[in-house]
Amino acid sequence: MADYYEVLGVTREASEDEIKRAYRKMSRKYHPDIAGPEFEDKFKEVNNAYDVLSDPQKKQMYDQGVDPNNPQASGFAQGAQGFDGFGDIFGQFFGGGFGSAGQGPIPRTQPGRDALSHVSIDLKTAIFGGVAHTSIHTYGLCPDCGGAGTRNGEKPVTCPDCKGQGFRQKVVRTMLGQMMTSAPCDRCEGHGTIIEHPCQTCMGHGRVQTKRNVGVTIPAGITDDSRLRLASQGEVGEGGGAAGDLYIDVSVNPDPQYTRDGDDLHCWIQIPMSWAVLGHDIDIDTFDGKKTLSIPTGCQSEDAIALKGLGVTKLRAQSERGNLVAHMVVDTPTKLSDREEKLMMEFAKLHDADAHHTTGRSRPKPKGRKGLFGRIKDALG
Repeated sequence: MADYYEVLGVTREASEDEIKRAYRKMSRKYHPDIAGPEFEDKFKEVNNAYDVLSDPQKKQMYDQGVDPNNPQASGFAQGAQGFDGFGDIFGQFFGGGFGSAGQGPIPRTQPGRDALSHVSIDLKTAIFGGVAHTSIHTYGLCPDCGGAGTRNGEKPVTCPDCKGQGFRQKVVRTMLGQMMTSAPCDRCEGHGTIIEHPCQTCMGHGRVQTKRNVGVTIPAGITDDSRLRLASQGEVGEGGGAAGDLYIDVSVNPDPQYTRDGDDLHCWIQIPMSWAVLGHDIDIDTFDGKKTLSIPTGCQSEDAIALKGLGVTKLRAQSERGNLVAHMVVDTPTKLSDREEKLMMEFAKLHDADAHHTTGRSRPKPKGRKGLFGRIKDALG
């Protein structure tokens, strides 16, 4: 008998809430749409464990040595406690469980599984939020029978073989004498009812494979590799059962102009040496339209100028935004005309008289100037 507590990673003293939390964690971890199709059996094992441990009656039976998910072993264990698992042994030899009755019919309506999809968004959508669209292939409610699985609104009828019990009993001879065994009814497959005229669209399953487009609301400030949950947007279950959830993995495409660091945006602007010396106002394209950037007099390469409140919306404080930080890259000319060279020489005579030679492995900082990170910190306030 499988150890359902071990499957969910909980102790036998775990509370209902602990079992539920463990199930949610394990079902997300091993869902075939998330972990891959090779985890299909593991996912079923997790669902079986939760089906038993979440039901007080089934849990009590399981704790007494009976597996409610294995009807072939349940009957004998109920009627022969103290035989230390002989029910499982007899089940292997005689193909059924020993006891007075089965565990009742298997419901036709089953909950659906969760589904997983993916969307890619641009940086602007990550900053301001928006709506993205994705297509998913999954099971949806049958449009003709509405999940009932029957034709023309008919109701399933009671199985004449098992009389609605879902299980049939018979007497078999064993080394211990005659024993009563129970097993799922072959005719109704354990449901206790029969669909005489199945819906031709879904063949009695109440659901059909479908492709549908889903609109995904993207919250402002979302980060790359985030996962969103859309409740009840996943796979519809057998018999039109409640749909599972849909999980959306979100990736943010790189932007050609800006990079993101937390809630701040960064860009690098190449400026001529004259702008760096004299200062200049330029218009730059931002996600809020054109904005004026004032380059101060005496600007140096790697200086950072911040435009406050033009960065990314803060995910948990939608009324606040980070900053846009522009890093200056001073372009030093490499080719000069005769006149430009003459002017630069005159400039050098006036400005570079106090230049001196220094030695050492690091570049000296200009007097009164801070390092790169200090200037960025000042720019961000």
